[in-house]
Amino acid sequence: MKFGKVNDPSLVDFTLPATHPETYSVLSRFNTNEPFEVYIGCAKWNKTDLKGFYPKGTKDELEYYAKQFNSIELNATYYNTPSKDQIVKWKEKTTPNFKFFPKITQSISHYSRLLNTDEKVMVFTDAVAMLEEKLGMIFLQMHENFKPKDFDRLAHFLQTFPKGFPLAVEVRNEEWFADQTIFNNYCQLLEQTNKTNIIVDTAGRRDMLHMRLTSPVAFVRYVSANDDSDEKRLNDWLDIIEDWRANGLQQLYFFIHQNLELESPMIATQFIQKVNTRFNLDLPYQGKNDLVLF
Repeated sequence: MKFGKVNDPSLVDFTLPATHPETYSVLSRFNTNEPFEVYIGCAKWNKTDLKGFYPKGTKDELEYYAKQFNSIELNATYYNTPSKDQIVKWKEKTTPNFKFFPKITQSISHYSRLLNTDEKVMVFTDAVAMLEEKLGMIFLQMHENFKPKDFDRLAHFLQTFPKGFPLAVEVRNEEWFADQTIFNNYCQLLEQTNKTNIIVDTAGRRDMLHMRLTSPVAFVRYVSANDDSDEKRLNDWLDIIEDWRANGLQQLYFFIHQNLELESPMIATQFIQKVNTRFNLDLPYQGKNDLVLF
């Protein structure tokens, strides 16, 4: 992901900000005794981008990927709504507990800019519904020039989004975050419509690291800056997640990107291993089930 890329990551303060006070208010409504649902993965599975990830002779990339990780941020759906047949093929290639997190198509978010999109939304949700139990959470990513002046348009879209489809939202324009009143109104809208507020951790847009949850779900899009900061950044995230979990967090959806795609599966694997240890989980990761012969 090139969004938020900077020329010199060493100049960036990657310290995670404190949790927003309203996050604790949201989490307090939920029972910490419920099982912790965690999905961690990458943003793509194609061999062209994930160089060195697939063993020589791999016949099907998605089938192999789904044996290494339990989820994928499905950006393929952003370019066009796939056919139902294509969705079913993807579903059938994956392991039983695998989940897809599809991005809403650009014809809705970027070209139509949420105006008169009821029919397009129905086509999209009808398609991804074919994932059945493997549908995680749909997410809406707005163009960087979509501003708070169109708040009512966003509100209508969220209020009329089809029931039964969990939705997370990412706004990118700086105006959403610069004015506290605007940001609070936005978060209240997400709470009122039971939508999840996406957190983006990327070098060049620290304002999107708002730490404000609007549901018992933390949907985090983490962007590696291709430098040595990842280990500390991800360790800090472990502490934040542990705190949120202790206060009522129910689901964690965490996806690894890189400004320049080189090793996101390796970063995801290292993070999953630490999550498994910290939270006593048994999430899959690359190489976990490989046999070692002596």
